[in-house]
Amino acid sequence: MRKLSTIQQDVIKQFLNTRKENEETLFAHPSYQLEQELLHWIKQANEEKAKEVLSKINNLEKARLSHYPLRSLKNSLICSCTLFTRATIKAGVTPEYAFDLSDIYIREIEKRDDPMLLQELEYEMVTTFIKAIRDYQTDPYQNEIVDKAVHYIHDHILQPIQLQEIADAANVSANYLSTLFRKIVGFPLIEYINRKKIEESKYFLEHTNSSLLDIAILFAFCNQSYYTALFRKYNGITPKQYKQLRNIG
Repeated sequence: MRKLSTIQQDVIKQFLNTRKENEETLFAHPSYQLEQELLHWIKQANEEKAKEVLSKINNLEKARLSHYPLRSLKNSLICSCTLFTRATIKAGVTPEYAFDLSDIYIREIEKRDDPMLLQELEYEMVTTFIKAIRDYQTDPYQNEIVDKAVHYIHDHILQPIQLQEIADAANVSANYLSTLFRKIVGFPLIEYINRKKIEESKYFLEHTNSSLLDIAILFAFCNQSYYTALFRKYNGITPKQYKQLRNIG
């Protein structure tokens, strides 16, 4: 029988409520605050607000990312494209689809040499990425079975999740679900579960003093070492390092 986490129930309840709100924490530094606000509105699929904030950002002095103005502008737009891609993925769009859009726009950035056309392209990117999010919200994976599986995972994120349970919820066989999920989403179902659990665990790293062991137990990982290994795999740093970085920020 799995040992219960010592994390208080009210903290867990607050976590579950907060993740539903899908809010961004805005920091004091003006440029960073505007960047976070822009990403927030993109994730909320609010095109009007996103473009309004983007205009504020573009009215500020841009960073010099190259000795050559045109190259600097292109580098800046590639950075924007990367941020928009990450925000779109966080909003739920499949990484493969978001990265495909990113590749298309980065190639388009490289093709254009007119600064005005490049500026217009940045606003076009906002429109396109938000459309992808809206399409996802309407029909996330364009597949009813995969959507059922994803909803089951999200609803049971703090529990051990077995393939057969998900398959039963989706009314298909486990083998069929595994094959279909990988085809539609782009990676195995078990990886999706682990990625989602790791992503959601960041709440406790950022907003509580919970130990890594307690967080690992809460998300039904077999032990702290496995949790740490997965966190490093998907984020490039350990949970402890992530917590330190967020505290510094």
